[in-house]
Amino acid sequence: MLARHHDPIVAIATAPGRGAVGIVRVSGKGLSALVQALCGRALKPREATYLPFRDAHGQAIDQGLALYFPGPHSYTGEDVLELQAHGGPVVLQLLLARCLEAGAAPDPATGQPCLPGLRVAQPGEFTERAFLNDKIDLAQAEAIADLIDASTEVAARSASRSLTGAFSAEIHSLRDDLIHLRMLVEATLDFPEEEIDFLRKADARGQLSNLQRVLDGVMQRARQGALLREGIKVVIAGQPNAGKSSLLNALAGAELAIVTPIAGTTRDKVQQTIQIEGVPLHIIDTAGLRDSSDEVERIGIARAWDEIAGADAVLFLHDLERLNAPEYIAADAGIESALAEKLPASIPVIDVWNKLDSAPAAGVSSAPALPGAGAPGKRPGVWLSARTGEGLDGLRRTLLEVAGWQSAPEGIYIARARHVQALQAVGAHLQEAAAQLDAQGPALDLLAEELRLAQNALSTITGEFSSDDLLGVIFSSFCIGK
Repeated sequence: MLARHHDPIVAIATAPGRGAVGIVRVSGKGLSALVQALCGRALKPREATYLPFRDAHGQAIDQGLALYFPGPHSYTGEDVLELQAHGGPVVLQLLLARCLEAGAAPDPATGQPCLPGLRVAQPGEFTERAFLNDKIDLAQAEAIADLIDASTEVAARSASRSLTGAFSAEIHSLRDDLIHLRMLVEATLDFPEEEIDFLRKADARGQLSNLQRVLDGVMQRARQGALLREGIKVVIAGQPNAGKSSLLNALAGAELAIVTPIAGTTRDKVQQTIQIEGVPLHIIDTAGLRDSSDEVERIGIARAWDEIAGADAVLFLHDLERLNAPEYIAADAGIESALAEKLPASIPVIDVWNKLDSAPAAGVSSAPALPGAGAPGKRPGVWLSARTGEGLDGLRRTLLEVAGWQSAPEGIYIARARHVQALQAVGAHLQEAAAQLDAQGPALDLLAEELRLAQNALSTITGEFSSDDLLGVIFSSFCIGK
């Protein structure tokens, strides 16, 4: 542990602003002197006690509930004191300052500071202590932040399942099976004359295949969990007056973007996060794509292309009312070529044929007008009216399909992009291990190394194999007091 991990820490544990109740939390070793200084008496473990919180002169700062949790039976694994006071910012700041003052003041019994080194906690430091003291693993620690940040009910329930250890249990089971296979392979290295027969009799290939099969299932659930947490960025693109702003408003169910018949109304991006079946979708309306002499509009168009380049999916909007206009078709074809040039093949493009209410016949008979747009086996296409809402449900279903979402199973857990990347690394090492095992005259030392690397990649998820830099990145994203 770093030296700072041994310091006692204190912080306001509730969100900034006014509220009915606010909490100040202290964690460290040996809090009894601090408890006496603030509360004027000892506290029974894990029992709420109503009393005044006292300043250095014995005067009451406020009255509230005090709870004392002796370690290791606490959130952090250390002694924890929680002061639940009225939730005014001034009251909480006074209590925080009093804790720091009391920690530095001499204990009447010993003459030493009540709590030497007490300082304000860094973001996420209470949860970091819980991880370092083996109260939770790293995946569970991340699930705490994900539960706080959850933007949908499905995400919150999935984060709760991860917090209870559902995701970690699957990772530990995979790790145990991987360790068993590693032991088998490494044991054969001492008996080179019999190693192949030994591995065959122990069904090493079958064990490895089973590991890959189980990993595929965990990977699928982790991808779904990461989608719940991260969502996808969807950019609406197309020519001016194709109905991009109207589509954003229709999807959001609110008048977010200005809609006029004047071309070039949208000069900058307008963004709104919506949810479909609990999956967050970050929808971005952009400036109409065309050649323009207006300097401000050109800046907006350049920003539109920047957003398109960073999208997870693109809605390419077409105007059904203008499908018979040669100049419109030519401009759409130009956008089509630019999309093909700027976007990698992995980014899905959905052709959206808008204004079905005013040109229904054109929508059925003329679309798609672009080569390959919306054609079977190439790109999905949706016909709709942003004005009336007809076809919007089909677009929502298509967005979930291109995102890779499946109807959430009851047991899905939250996951992060780093978890998916770690599982992909495990899969790559297992694939290489399988190649070594299937080779004529396999190099078992290389096979053992691939299995070791797979185990290390798996252990980064729960934090059994991790760097201080990784921990710093993860816990710095937490709020102070958590």
